[in-house]
Amino acid sequence: MATITFQASPVQTCGELPAVGSDAPDFLLANIELEDVSLSNYAGKRKILNIVPSLDTPTCAASARKFNQKAATLENTVILVISADLPFAQCRFCEIEGLQDVVALSTFRSTFATDYGVQIIDGALTGVTARAVVIIDEHNKILYTQLVPELAHEPDYEAVFTALKFG
Repeated sequence: MATITFQASPVQTCGELPAVGSDAPDFLLANIELEDVSLSNYAGKRKILNIVPSLDTPTCAASARKFNQKAATLENTVILVISADLPFAQCRFCEIEGLQDVVALSTFRSTFATDYGVQIIDGALTGVTARAVVIIDEHNKILYTQLVPELAHEPDYEAVFTALKFG
């Protein structure tokens, strides 16, 4: 098995993350059962979108594990780990890692990456999602966004959970 590592370089995306205070764009993503999932599946809950290129990379895997650890302590909040991985790979990853408190969703048949402005537009990973975090409130308003400028870096977790606390 080959190990993929990311060289530190700025991420170029197809657009901007949704603006804080705006309505969250709806989405259709595939869950591990290959069912379509949208914002309405999480009505009345706060949603943390942990957007990653692929769970088959060390940084993405670390991020998914850290969000999983925090998920059980959050009230009325669901953490969605969104990647370009196929649902089969996401399911296998979550089972191997014992991740039961996050929901893995795939962009493989959706426009999510362009709708949220996170599609990488240059380099070896053109077409997959950049690393980002978006917090959406119970009424589907954007509370917080973070585009991680380097693929090799993890999100600023402290900033994410501070925003969630005060959002």
